[in-house]
Amino acid sequence: MTQFLPPNLLALFAPRDPIPFLPQLEKLPHEKHHNQPYCGIAPFIRHFEDPRDAPPPTRAETREERLERKRREKIERRQSVLETELNLWDPHNDPNAQGDAFKTLFVARVNYDTTESKLRREFEVYGPIKRIYIVYNKKTGKPRGYAFIEYEHERDMHSAYKHADGKKIDGRRVLVDVERGRTVKGWHPRRLGGGLGGTRRGGADVNIKHSGRDDASRYDDRPVVA
Repeated sequence: MTQFLPPNLLALFAPRDPIPFLPQLEKLPHEKHHNQPYCGIAPFIRHFEDPRDAPPPTRAETREERLERKRREKIERRQSVLETELNLWDPHNDPNAQGDAFKTLFVARVNYDTTESKLRREFEVYGPIKRIYIVYNKKTGKPRGYAFIEYEHERDMHSAYKHADGKKIDGRRVLVDVERGRTVKGWHPRRLGGGLGGTRRGGADVNIKHSGRDDASRYDDRPVVA
């Protein structure tokens, strides 16, 4: 039946070419000398490099050591930046720090969509307001989430400081405090390693209000206006 197959299929059944004859290979060097016994590596030691001339072994850094080194370098860089910024930080000569610091209320965690008129309506219930300054990012122009409110009278600022903490404005509960940069000696903001970030730790049942923020030293022995 194979004679009826086409040539391309018949080629599949064709036998292979015969295996060519190859002469016998010569013996390997270790096969020519049968009288040479097997030995260890002692005769070949002289061909190796002298250990005294070899370079000292290099130890590779492990993953844990690399992470720890990068962490230390990051801390050192951050500490250097903090020291530089602390030397340059002077709230008394800040052009944005205007008005009487003892009549100024600091409001943090403000909704980015909250306007100055909204803040005025919410905080005017404690007394007449002289000035509101919302802090914006100098590069992007967007609000940074905190503002300073200067009252006409210091007693109104005290009332707002006491009652407005945790007030809900535009869906967010704000945090109020006195302006500590110009009133408390040695005070540093949170970005420079200071601040009072631990006063908000959870819900209303565990929040610490006013704890650690009532500091009589900020008045510098000044009489409090009743």
